[in-house]
Amino acid sequence: MTDPTKLTFEDREPLQLMLQAVGRHKTLLESETGTSVHVRGNVVTVQGDRVDLVSRLLKQLYALAQQGSPVDPSDVPRALAVLSDDSNAKLDAVFDDTVVVKQSDGKAIVPRSLAQKRYVEYMRRHTLTFGVGPAGTGKTFLAMAMAARALLDRECRRIILSRPAMEAGEKLGFLPGTLEEKISPYLRPLYDALHDMFPADKVAHMMEHEIIEVAPLAYMRGRTLNDAFVVLDEAQNTTREQMKMFLTRLGTNTKVVVTGDPTQIDLPGGARSGLAHALRILRGVSGVAVCSFTSEDVMRHPLVQKIIEAYDGDAKSRAAARAAAAEAEAADTTET
Repeated sequence: MTDPTKLTFEDREPLQLMLQAVGRHKTLLESETGTSVHVRGNVVTVQGDRVDLVSRLLKQLYALAQQGSPVDPSDVPRALAVLSDDSNAKLDAVFDDTVVVKQSDGKAIVPRSLAQKRYVEYMRRHTLTFGVGPAGTGKTFLAMAMAARALLDRECRRIILSRPAMEAGEKLGFLPGTLEEKISPYLRPLYDALHDMFPADKVAHMMEHEIIEVAPLAYMRGRTLNDAFVVLDEAQNTTREQMKMFLTRLGTNTKVVVTGDPTQIDLPGGARSGLAHALRILRGVSGVAVCSFTSEDVMRHPLVQKIIEAYDGDAKSRAAARAAAAEAEAADTTET
């Protein structure tokens, strides 16, 4: 066990902000690092197994609070994951990168992990960016934030948001209602994200004037998308033909972000995912970037990460069992 470390913090206000955030996750912090944290006045004593890691975490969170950056309790486990992954990481380089300030409530949208920071940088520097990984990692939300920023900075004239509908088949005829009513449930997550960025009346105005367009993937056919920031969500549910069609819509002064989770393919009839195919053939192509997220990057409730890991573990176990059964069957056939 490492000798206890005593940290002295002179500025009381940022210290209190840091301690309030850490206090919400003190049990998690101590159990994850094998340490105990004790506060007496402006002195914090850390003792246990990973004293250096916890000390770096507290010092950097305190420094963020000193700089006026809001330290949210949800930042603590994310900051711990960042510093565990890279002992030389600087939290201010991750958390102080404002993508956009939401007009709906004035809150800043910032990366919350090294993977998110990398994703944002990819979107800034590349024409086509793939954000790939499980639900809750911020793939779509950050893409929408980057689109909003590009529009506000006049880097593009419009935002185009798209999703494949009806598990990529887009066979909407049997559903009741108008076409808009039929496709609305599949595009709802995109509308929700839009309303988180802009006030409802502004969203309505921009959609009425076609500054923002939300449409199913089938609406992209035959078009050339110029001067736009384009986001294709749930791309694992595109076919190869649909993905090729979409990617070849790219026009001048346009950026494209494609998001999806290759483990959540809902394509009917065993059709192969256009996302998986595109990732395989486009890696290494100039102007294309791929940012991969894991369950460790999940930004939702901590239980979501555990659920994803449990399902991943079950899938691996079933795959191993099928492989073992196939091997045993092949051995029996050989012996026969």
